[in-house]
Amino acid sequence: MTSMPNGQHLPVASLWPARYREFVTDRHEAGSWLSGRIPYDQSASGRQERYPGQRFGLPEHGTRSAAGIGRRLGALLIDWLLCTAIALSALHQQHWTIVIFAAEVYLLTATTGFTVGKRLLGVRVVRLDGKPVGFVWALLRVVLLLAVVPPLIFDKDLRGLHDKAARTLVIRI
Repeated sequence: MTSMPNGQHLPVASLWPARYREFVTDRHEAGSWLSGRIPYDQSASGRQERYPGQRFGLPEHGTRSAAGIGRRLGALLIDWLLCTAIALSALHQQHWTIVIFAAEVYLLTATTGFTVGKRLLGVRVVRLDGKPVGFVWALLRVVLLLAVVPPLIFDKDLRGLHDKAARTLVIRI
């Protein structure tokens, strides 16, 4: 709304050219699906959530808390550089890096929950139900990781789509 000199209020839309108003709707006409972002401290269940991992019972800081994006990216970089070094030294071709990377992440995550980079930076992949990650869930997680986009889309618990699909979390150790 815009105030006029006499104190009356005019809708802002009335100041736009008539042709523009024909094609544009107000928010109340668009429906409730445009409610916007839910604040961080509200969850769908109505519980107060103040930090990543709280809804899974993880502590806010320290051991077993949700691993931050920086540690996860650092671990990914370490793993990638290690696999590049292996590809160059053993096979003399950089093109094998992605194959070695996929094998490393798959085998080590399935059996231990760690990769070399994750171990060095103190993070681990765990299943939500407490069981080992296993070969099936690790395969799903690696395939989505290699698709690149799913890890870039994450929720307020810092779980990428690859973690959600594999029912895993990345925690600090």
